[in-house]
Amino acid sequence: AESAEQATSEQRAAARAVYAATAAVLEAGTDGAGAVLQAELLRAAHTARLAGLPRASAAAISVVTGVRAARSADPAYRLTDLVAALAATLGTTHRVPDATGPDLAELRGTVRQPYRPDGSLRLYGLFSEPVLTATGYAGAVTWTADAEGRLYTVSDVAPGGPARATGAADRAVRVGDTALTHRELSRAGLAVSGATVSPTGRLGAGAGVRAVRAAGVAWRAEPLDRLWSVPAAEQVARALSGGRDLLFLEVTLLGSVRESTGDCLLADCAGVPLRLTTAHDDPSLPYRDNLRLLAAARGSRLRIVARLVPGTLPRALLLATEHPADPAARVDAGLDRLQHADLPADAVQALPEALPAGDEAPLHLLRRRVHQAVSGGRRVLALSASSRGEPGDSARLRRLGLATAGDLLDDLHSTAALRSRDAFGRLLPSDAAPFARAWLAAAVYTDTIERALCASAWGATADTVPSTGVLPRL
Repeated sequence: AESAEQATSEQRAAARAVYAATAAVLEAGTDGAGAVLQAELLRAAHTARLAGLPRASAAAISVVTGVRAARSADPAYRLTDLVAALAATLGTTHRVPDATGPDLAELRGTVRQPYRPDGSLRLYGLFSEPVLTATGYAGAVTWTADAEGRLYTVSDVAPGGPARATGAADRAVRVGDTALTHRELSRAGLAVSGATVSPTGRLGAGAGVRAVRAAGVAWRAEPLDRLWSVPAAEQVARALSGGRDLLFLEVTLLGSVRESTGDCLLADCAGVPLRLTTAHDDPSLPYRDNLRLLAAARGSRLRIVARLVPGTLPRALLLATEHPADPAARVDAGLDRLQHADLPADAVQALPEALPAGDEAPLHLLRRRVHQAVSGGRRVLALSASSRGEPGDSARLRRLGLATAGDLLDDLHSTAALRSRDAFGRLLPSDAAPFARAWLAAAVYTDTIERALCASAWGATADTVPSTGVLPRL
């Protein structure tokens, strides 16, 4: 039998270069990762792309983008996004040199998503959402479904800012010769012949594709009604196992909840207290204003579309909802702006409630150190380890049954403080690799535990959420 395919020498070298450059950025933190470290990582990303590692290259570029956003105080910067990008880059490049066969193919990634022929499709519009990224791209994506409940997207994303994100919804969709806009398609339908579809469900717009407008249906009519018939726990389990992260839920609005990051909408979803937050905080998009108005419609029972936010409390990003006064109509939360006149006449004005944020411990004890390292670098953990003088957080984690988390936290602190000296007592240049490995193990562990806690919070059983299988062999 033939041996499984292995990485080439160029790919192994490129992966190690990206890993080393990313470890250097992590060691410095966003506060210390200046132009030199960013340039080194970009150079390594370019080398990885030329060596046939587009996934590692894209992940590394995401790290640089996140670092630049942090250093420039960009309002779109999210620490959690940078943590995820760093973990993805380190995890991917750590595994490439030893990977073989299908595992290697997955780690390599693809430059462009291949489109496959899918014949004729009859699609029904679901909703549209604006796209506004920290990398300078903007536009709109419209989600549709076929009669079997499979989801397809039509997107128009290009370089631009908030104006393009709001304006793209009124542009014609790029499928065939149809004159439908994204906003119209979200409430109508589409008949497509010669369709081509990417693995993620994105419709192609090749020369052979033909599309004409067709009738749409309400969310409570077939075939869209079946999307809401799937139990929430099952939908969450599917999302956590690598499937689509959209949730089709029926909720009762309970008012607003005050959190440290602002007010969010509290809703009851089949007995699960769900917190609905904004998908984007840019003031040009109506997400925040719509959430505030919906909080005033306390007691309303609505169908919504949301995107799962993995965490220890049930949380999701509100994308679209039935109209609070007219269930036959729908509202795209990022494009349509609700008014007070749209609320039901018997709406109960909801006041923010001061509820506990939840999950401050015990997992928070490890997660906050993972995040601190990204912001302040290795030196922050080294200082906190030396000044504390006792294994307080680690001991607390062990007392609460998280012995592995305690060990990972100890390893994180010890590698952060590990420095060698020469014969004259002078500090030698540090090796960033041990700290990067300890940080990656802690980040992956935290993410894995949070996914399990998320499943539990939604009522999904452990055996319905398979392991991510991404824990690297360190």
